[in-house]
Amino acid sequence: MEQVIFTVNNVWMMICTALVFLMHLGFSLLEIGLTRQKNTINILFKNVFIISMGLILYALVGFNLMYPGTFIAGVIPDYFIDLFGIAAPENGLTAEYANGGYTYWTDFLFQGMFAATAATIVSGAVAERVKLGSFMIFTIIYVGFVYPIVGSWKWGTGWLDQLGFYDFAGSTLVHSVGGWAALVAVWLLGARIGKFKKDGSSGAIPGHNMPFATAGVFILWLGWFGFNGGSVLSADPSKTSIVLVTTCMAAAAGGLSSFLVSLFKYKQYDLSMFLNGVLGGLVGITAGADVMSVSDSIVIGFVAGALIVLAVGFVDKMKLDDPVGAIAVHLVNGVWGTLAVGIFGDLAGWGQFGNQLIGVVSIGAFCLITSYAIIKTLKVTIGIRVSSEEEQEGLDIHEHGMDAYPDFRLNQH
Repeated sequence: MEQVIFTVNNVWMMICTALVFLMHLGFSLLEIGLTRQKNTINILFKNVFIISMGLILYALVGFNLMYPGTFIAGVIPDYFIDLFGIAAPENGLTAEYANGGYTYWTDFLFQGMFAATAATIVSGAVAERVKLGSFMIFTIIYVGFVYPIVGSWKWGTGWLDQLGFYDFAGSTLVHSVGGWAALVAVWLLGARIGKFKKDGSSGAIPGHNMPFATAGVFILWLGWFGFNGGSVLSADPSKTSIVLVTTCMAAAAGGLSSFLVSLFKYKQYDLSMFLNGVLGGLVGITAGADVMSVSDSIVIGFVAGALIVLAVGFVDKMKLDDPVGAIAVHLVNGVWGTLAVGIFGDLAGWGQFGNQLIGVVSIGAFCLITSYAIIKTLKVTIGIRVSSEEEQEGLDIHEHGMDAYPDFRLNQH
């Protein structure tokens, strides 16, 4: 019976791994849907590169950095011996490895899918004007080193784990890590041509394919069943079922809240706000999906949806150009979801809220400093932005020599 349970758990984890992998298709469709068709190939190329390079980097250094076993001063992973590459321990393929939850190789692949997500978040924020080569270098450094070091502080039993900080599936450890870098990148990169008018007002640059964007969000919602459901780290019926319910309730509440708040504020039924509200609810519940009641998850999602509308407006006022709303979705709601663990659910309390706040601030500071150092260095050396001619004519033609829709030209500018 023990072997049967072990097999069931491992199969569930592999299914969740596949669902998280599918999320990269969702991110791709969402990003190309909310941007112009002349940059479609460029966006798809970035997303294929992210998952491909992300997995290789995680195998070479990331996995060992994230789960080092010991730390220097509780912060720096003490893993300089056998850092490069991965090899299963003696018990890696048995139930002993993870209390019967999964094998070493399933563990690696599941975590590897998470690692690439941080760079995917940045991809959407810098869409339509970032140099491809510069973005690729950033991805290598950020996914290969920054993400696993931050992850080790909690999931690798580092100092935040010892403190009592809680992040079930990555509101901060995945989404905010990407969100902080997106904020820095958008600031250093500058806005797209035509986004802000001479009088300071924001100009609309509509995406070219809302059906793609909608399909992307539905795929992401489905993928979150693996993202959060797999973070139970077993097929435990009671835990996985409540996690999937709270995840769905937060997503639904986030979408409804966002559309209602945007309707009240802008007097329009804005589909893009509705879609990002769903994602905001998903990000918001991710930190505490396993410790929240159904009513808690609805409240968290509802607040997340409202924050989407307010954050998108605030980002525009700050003259920051985020084509897909990545800062509002992943940064703002990553922070909200993490703090919500100290307000709602089984862990709620002032002490826990303090631990959550320390985690948010420390990880935010680390990501801001490291992402600024990486992107600023790239900016002053090889440059991070394409020329105005390339931006106006489209990155597909200039960087890839092809058109996503060669027989259908619409909304090119």
